[in-house]
Amino acid sequence: MKIQALPVKQKRSGESLIATLGLEPQVVTITLDYLLSKGRRVDEVVVVYTENPGVRRALDIIAREFAADVYPGIGLLTVPVTSPGGRMEDFYGPDDLRSLLRTLYEVVRRARQEERVIHLCLSGGRKVMGIMAMVVAQLLFGPEDCAWHLVTEGWHPGAEPRLHLSSGERVWLVPVPVVRWAETGTLMRAVAELDDPEEVVAWYERINRSARRRRQREFIRHWLTAAEREVVRLACRGLDNASIAKALGKREQTVANQLCSVYEKLREWLDYPEGNVDRNVLIAEFAPYFALTELEG
Repeated sequence: MKIQALPVKQKRSGESLIATLGLEPQVVTITLDYLLSKGRRVDEVVVVYTENPGVRRALDIIAREFAADVYPGIGLLTVPVTSPGGRMEDFYGPDDLRSLLRTLYEVVRRARQEERVIHLCLSGGRKVMGIMAMVVAQLLFGPEDCAWHLVTEGWHPGAEPRLHLSSGERVWLVPVPVVRWAETGTLMRAVAELDDPEEVVAWYERINRSARRRRQREFIRHWLTAAEREVVRLACRGLDNASIAKALGKREQTVANQLCSVYEKLREWLDYPEGNVDRNVLIAEFAPYFALTELEG
């Protein structure tokens, strides 16, 4: 199901509760009740669900609450997880998870394009739904958006559904930290232009590879002396100290001393990791860099 963004002239500010749904409809209603009690301006609830019969029963319960005008002024949008073969009942393999990711991505992306504040409830449905929802949050969330985990006192799976808690019962919405991949306006605009979440992930991977290579180049060119660079280059080709010394016309002890100096610098460059920083670490970090540099001429 394609979630269409509103035309620019129809964009509206507001807040959306986006929730994955399992067998417990109260996860959605109690989360909404809590947000409203804290003064949040939620005017839309989006429920992402599968065609599992139990999930459909839970969805019907939620729909009846909205039809009975329990939440006046708040719209309900139900979004099935779909694949090229149609609506999905469960998740059995990588293709199913890609379909889940794409559905969640379209829902959150639409809300972001409408300039809404997003409340993402992760407590309903299969665990994999919460995991994929967090991936989408990392891709698309802005600074005001929040992911939530619902905790209710005394509740346990399989208990009789109670859609609304009494005033004496305690409930918590625990904010889940989201490591956002894009914080600047330029990156957010670029992400918003990409329709496919897998394309977004690939885009970030390309950026990260480029940034990693720039950082490696900085270490080789600016942290090392010219003599150390030559020793490192040959070490990354797999030469031992004796072979490096012979190739460079140096004493073997000189090569060993230079490598010790390189290891100290590398330890600092890696921000003092636990364990030894030795030849194996050096080769693992820089052999691909030198191989690619030599291929490029």
